[in-house]
Amino acid sequence: MAQCLQSVQEFIQDSFVPMVAVLCSEDAEQVTRKNNLNFSELVRPFCRLTSEGHMRDPNNQIQVIKNLKIHVSNIVTQPPHLAAIRKMLSEVVSVSQPAEGLVANVITAGDYDLNISVSSNEPQPVEQFLKLSQEQHRIQHSSDYTYPKWFTPNTLKYYVLLHDISEVEEQRADTVYEEMKQRYGTQGCYLLKINSRTSAISTDEQIPDPWSQYLQKSNLQNQELYEDGTSVVIGSTNTENNVSEPEVDGIDPSVKADGVPNNFKTHPLQLDHPSDPGGSFDALDTLRNAVQITDGKKPSTVTTHGACLTLNDHDRIRQFIQEFTFRGLLPHIEKSIRQLNDQLVSRKGLSRSLFSATKKWFSGGKVPEKSIAELKNTAGLLYPPEAPELQIRKLADLCFLVQHYDLAYNCYHTAKKDFLNDQAMLYAAGALEMAAVSAFLQPGAPRPYPAHYMDTAIQTYRDVCKNMVLAERCALLSAEILKSQVKCSEAATLLIRMTSEDSDLRSALLLEQAAHCFINMRSPMARKFAFHMILAGHRFSKAGQNVSQLSPDDPLPQLPLPCIQSSATRVFFGHDRRLAEGQKQAATHVSLDQEFDCELSQQWKELEEQVVAVVNRGAIPVNFQPTQYCLNSQTDNLRFPLAVVQEPIIVEVVFKNPLKVPLLLTDLSLLWKFQSKVFGQLQNGDEPISNEKEAHVKATFKNEIVSTEVILEFSMSSEETKVARLKLLPHQTGELHILGVVYNLETVPSVNVVDGTDPSGVQGEGNLVINGMSVRGRQDLEIQGPRLNNTKEEKTSVKHGPDRRLDPIITPPMPLLEVFFINFPTGLLCGEIRKAFVEFVNVSKVPLAGLKVASKHPEFFTFGSNTAALTPQSPTASENCSAYKTIVTDSTSACTALTSLVSPVDFGMGSGNSSLGVIDIPLPDSVLLPGASIQLPLWLRGPDKEGVHEIQFLFYYESPNKLSKLSHRVLRHTAVICTSRSLSVRATVCRSNTFQDEEDGRNGNMLVFVDVENINTNEAGVREFHIVQVSSSSKKWRFQKCINPSEDKDAKLTSRERGKLCFKATTCKYQEATSGALGKYTFADIILGNEQIISATTPCADFFFRSCHSSESKKTLTNGYTSFVPARWPTDDVGKVVRKCSEIDLNIIVLWKAYVVEDNKQLILEGQLHVTLQTIGKEAYSLSQKQEAQEMVLLKLIRPEQPPLPARPSVEQLSHLIKTSLHYPESYDHPFLHKSLCVVPVTLMLSNCSQAGVDVIIDLRHKAISPETLEVHGSFTWLGQTQFKLQLKAQEIHKLQLKACFIHAGVYNLGTPRVFAKLTDQGSMCETSQQNSMPALIIINNI
Repeated sequence: MAQCLQSVQEFIQDSFVPMVAVLCSEDAEQVTRKNNLNFSELVRPFCRLTSEGHMRDPNNQIQVIKNLKIHVSNIVTQPPHLAAIRKMLSEVVSVSQPAEGLVANVITAGDYDLNISVSSNEPQPVEQFLKLSQEQHRIQHSSDYTYPKWFTPNTLKYYVLLHDISEVEEQRADTVYEEMKQRYGTQGCYLLKINSRTSAISTDEQIPDPWSQYLQKSNLQNQELYEDGTSVVIGSTNTENNVSEPEVDGIDPSVKADGVPNNFKTHPLQLDHPSDPGGSFDALDTLRNAVQITDGKKPSTVTTHGACLTLNDHDRIRQFIQEFTFRGLLPHIEKSIRQLNDQLVSRKGLSRSLFSATKKWFSGGKVPEKSIAELKNTAGLLYPPEAPELQIRKLADLCFLVQHYDLAYNCYHTAKKDFLNDQAMLYAAGALEMAAVSAFLQPGAPRPYPAHYMDTAIQTYRDVCKNMVLAERCALLSAEILKSQVKCSEAATLLIRMTSEDSDLRSALLLEQAAHCFINMRSPMARKFAFHMILAGHRFSKAGQNVSQLSPDDPLPQLPLPCIQSSATRVFFGHDRRLAEGQKQAATHVSLDQEFDCELSQQWKELEEQVVAVVNRGAIPVNFQPTQYCLNSQTDNLRFPLAVVQEPIIVEVVFKNPLKVPLLLTDLSLLWKFQSKVFGQLQNGDEPISNEKEAHVKATFKNEIVSTEVILEFSMSSEETKVARLKLLPHQTGELHILGVVYNLETVPSVNVVDGTDPSGVQGEGNLVINGMSVRGRQDLEIQGPRLNNTKEEKTSVKHGPDRRLDPIITPPMPLLEVFFINFPTGLLCGEIRKAFVEFVNVSKVPLAGLKVASKHPEFFTFGSNTAALTPQSPTASENCSAYKTIVTDSTSACTALTSLVSPVDFGMGSGNSSLGVIDIPLPDSVLLPGASIQLPLWLRGPDKEGVHEIQFLFYYESPNKLSKLSHRVLRHTAVICTSRSLSVRATVCRSNTFQDEEDGRNGNMLVFVDVENINTNEAGVREFHIVQVSSSSKKWRFQKCINPSEDKDAKLTSRERGKLCFKATTCKYQEATSGALGKYTFADIILGNEQIISATTPCADFFFRSCHSSESKKTLTNGYTSFVPARWPTDDVGKVVRKCSEIDLNIIVLWKAYVVEDNKQLILEGQLHVTLQTIGKEAYSLSQKQEAQEMVLLKLIRPEQPPLPARPSVEQLSHLIKTSLHYPESYDHPFLHKSLCVVPVTLMLSNCSQAGVDVIIDLRHKAISPETLEVHGSFTWLGQTQFKLQLKAQEIHKLQLKACFIHAGVYNLGTPRVFAKLTDQGSMCETSQQNSMPALIIINNI
């Protein structure tokens, strides 16, 4: 079914347009002939106005005319022939699908206005204008010419002086034009300058050819038809019934000596009764837009139009049409409307304006309408030209042309009553028809569409006037209007009613249109659709239309079955990847079998943007285009997709069989058009190549451009929806356009009955279905893009953007990567370390470089350190094949830390232009040659959370040749890992209260308590865990030794058991931190087993750094609001100083082994867990569930528009400003019998832990007064000064000498002094009691 891209309203408006006739002089015709065009053809592409027109109606109201179009053609003096109509219809159906044509309904056969054109090269241009005007007058008023008909006796004449810039001086043209303005006025003439180009179009300059869509290739074959004629432009109330062709409306070459033609070409279309008022308007006249009646000769070469015209000439022609319409045609129509209105008012004695008097006409008594059977045949009745009834009809026609549909409807309605009174049925039918159309086109729909008007008009044309052509035209017009109102059932009934036995071809067209009405109903009637399509095919066959016998030069017909769901079309770029072999697992990548996930697609896009930004030093290029391997209706299809030469393109087309019977498609393949282009070159002048002609041949198309795969058979059951995957293989670079599909539509041999009815009995016309019958045709893939909704104009209208999924650009060869994973696990314990291998294969003929991998879970895998010495290439261990680098140790090294110093840069961390999620994959010489492959080790670590995890890998690679339009390629892989619970680690740190020297006091010692619990409940066959090593990593702190080692060295934990370890941590030595190791981490290993796992190498250090960075990133995202705290709050600075006192950056790595029983075999698994200690006294966990829950609660309470104010430091934080330690003898002997008082010297050491000055108050008057304390420890007193006030600088250590006095022997607690501290310059209200020291016991002995 022919699909009209316009709405019904736009289609009708373009069909009923003013017609303009052209009369040219001989020299003027020669000027236009330089461009292989006559004058009417020259201006035809510019006849749609781009701006609004305005005029005033009889009530002096402004009428706006939008999107006006005029039709320009040469004068034709003979009416069309009926035989030519039939021939044209037959040829249209033979080469294409039937078009939906409309013809104007006007009172006379051809009403025109005139435009006269003369060349400025004429010896006497003004005299030539006079001769042409006289010739037109002779044609209009002489009885020798009955065709064309002119709208009014005083026809509008518009004079055009055609100036050839390349030949005639401009001064002469200006002089003649001034004389014309004096004679005809400024609104009656125009100077048109063309032919600015003196030579043909060069190869490097492309001027658009707007004439190609209006002219057939064989239009200008016979050049003698256009020599030395005169051109006239004429405007009328007619619709644009046809596109004037040179052989049809051209001027005969035989002319008089004075240059005025004396013979005009006979019109190719003529009715049986040319004297009938509507006789020259055939319902199928518009079909000439689609086909041209020629002598069958084929053009030998492609004709170029407008070779001497520049873009400025195009603008001049467009401006000429605007001037002619706005200054000539519309004022003439406005004047004619006013004159007709005045004449009618004066003749009928009505009020001044017909528009205001309409109600009076309709308010009178109605004339009783007679039935059609009662009316006599008065089709031959003719009114004289001056009859008032015709004047009303002419007024209605003029109002209709200028889109004044309300006034037009009133006039048509009035004329209809007059015609019915006179029983002039042909005129009445025309008035009824146009009244219905006017009511339909009225803006705002003030009245419903009067379908009964159309029904009466059709019945009158057919039964009374016996004019089937007009009846068919009216029926087609009414059917289109009904379909636009979703009244498909009424439209189908109307079309079926118009079928008859006198014309098989016409009936076939009507049946086919009716069938499409059935299938397009809200509830599609598939059986009726199929039945009427078969009836239509039978009538086509009877009419001699065998579309299966098309020649290769004829276009393929558009087939209606099966239905194609164009929006569901998917396009895949890529080849079939090799399947996994043995232990190999191929990368999942992208395939047509995968469902599209919008959220997942966005994640892949973000990963690609991340790696592209790293490659381009932090910036994403402006022309960056995310890689899309599979395009569908949900992807971004606004850009042209990029494909690679010699790589297949697969198009998935969704077919639906709406019938209750099966269908068989054979030799199914794609139609395409290809424009060869070599990227990097400025000129690519090759003509586009298409396989549309080859598509007539039932074979696989393999040529040097694009190889096309053919599906030999594609069967569909009744009402089945099925997909077909069609493949193309481009062999050259360029632009590919996938047009549609071509196939043979065949009947299934077993089907002989249609809808339960014997087809042989239908209307006695024989069998409708013939076994084995087939027809070869095509269906176009037309995909509507997404609706635009960005600008205000787009939001207030319905506009759609482009959809480029079927228009790929074929780029030069690129490398193609395949990835295979070897021994890749599907299940891991939380924190388990496993070593696998990855094989990279370059299956293309181009070297591969710049290989990288990006992931949102970089803590899950590593390819090793950048330094070869830190990466074990093969497993080395004494006890088993461990993934770690291990060294056998002796017993002397047990429980004592072994340290190493490494930089995070060696493990891909901390470099300025790198990103954690983007990892370089080491290749030999950084290139993978064509056909080469390489295997690299890959270490994996199970995520810390149990459950199922999807890990995305995006492999990025490039071609060494940077000139390719495709800058890079990516390969996707999604790994699914199921993790089970292993161990849970909790750790806390506190200060040690003992320090022996200033250095020890300034830096301090820490006690680290590590609590390990086996939370695995015998999952995955795990029998027990062994803690084999605990390591620390920090820039400032390191483990020194294990305080409570177990007797069995490594701690063994079975299910639900828990163990606790205590370690002493000290600061890294000052020389270690400054010996060229700034920013490096110190790894200290406490060995609890028989061998040392070197934590400073791959993979232990890799996963440590990645885990820490991942935790910091999450913490930054969660607590990012702190950066927005205003700087004016002084408590912020205080908080930083105070928090610094209790901050500690110490990371703990717990390495374990698990003994697993699997298939009656014992396996040893190994892994590591990480704990980050940041605050003294605050417990840290290896599992982040609790922390995440707290963070989510904080997020819910935060309002982004009002950042929270920084909280004051807590009492606990303020209690860590000063560290205290008492130095005294553990026991003291004193002879109480000789000396009753015992005085013991005690040293109180105070260490400022902050980076700011601190005011300290020491109060010795505090005593433990609780009874329990007194029972355990005796009472004593401090002698001398009992309260001190000191000021300590940052990190300062101060010693205070004290004296304790005892009166009898016993055990005493010296830890009674109370220490208060505050930051200098803070108020006394900020003084906070420092943490009480641990009990300081002294034994006083009596001797």
